[in-house]
Amino acid sequence: MAGRRHFASRVIIYALLTIFAVIYLVPLLILVFNSFREQPEIARNGLIAFPRSFQLTAWADAWSTYCIGGTCEGMRRNFMNSLWMAIPATIISTMLGAMNGYVLSKWRFRGSDVLFTLMLLGVFMPGQIALMPWAFILGKLGLTNSTYGLILVHVVQGISFTTLFCRNYYVSIPDDLIKAARIDGAGFWRIFRKIILPLSPPILIVTVIWQFTGIWNEYLFGVVFTSGREQPITAALVALTASGTNVRAYDVMSAAVLIGALPPLLVYFLGGKYFVRGLTQGAIK
Repeated sequence: MAGRRHFASRVIIYALLTIFAVIYLVPLLILVFNSFREQPEIARNGLIAFPRSFQLTAWADAWSTYCIGGTCEGMRRNFMNSLWMAIPATIISTMLGAMNGYVLSKWRFRGSDVLFTLMLLGVFMPGQIALMPWAFILGKLGLTNSTYGLILVHVVQGISFTTLFCRNYYVSIPDDLIKAARIDGAGFWRIFRKIILPLSPPILIVTVIWQFTGIWNEYLFGVVFTSGREQPITAALVALTASGTNVRAYDVMSAAVLIGALPPLLVYFLGGKYFVRGLTQGAIK
């Protein structure tokens, strides 16, 4: 009887998980199907239908020829803008967060807890509050309507998260290990390079995935501080869906959305298990 109850409970659990997974994946499947369907077929059979045709022209149009925001260059330039923005911003903010976490956990000084608390406020502060200060700063630095300005914004905005992750992870590293290295003559940077960084891959993977996904999907700063050909892909996608034309090219729109979603999905598939493992290690320790 116990075996039967266990089997029945497992069947119910997996059935519910399967139902939830299907519900969650339905929008993605609709996008995938429509990106390979012809527009006349979509107009005839509706958005929700299995494809009866297969074509790749929507992907080519979305990438290089479709008109978005007054230019007919597709998503290519906006995709590259997001790429040139997300990669350096992710690397810089992650390294700054690692150094901040190292200092705040292993080289504590008077007021370090207060400083960490103030930095932690950035985690809970909505981005809308920073729009006016950032507009002033970018204007003074001459970085308005440029990818470099967005890199600066995302680096500073992301330091709170990366510092929080790294500091909580580095607290678990034994202080005796740092003291032994200092007794042997190792200084601040040598301890960081030889001891802290080799122990950091789990949490660095977490911060890289978190930062890259957040920066790539961010819309507010991109649409406020850039325009036209300098906008990231999220702003271009909104401009595409908000187009005033009467005829909607749902095949091109679906392909464009999938193009914009590919990098975060790729990062997730490559590092998803490490993300969960790194968060778990930091939480346990």
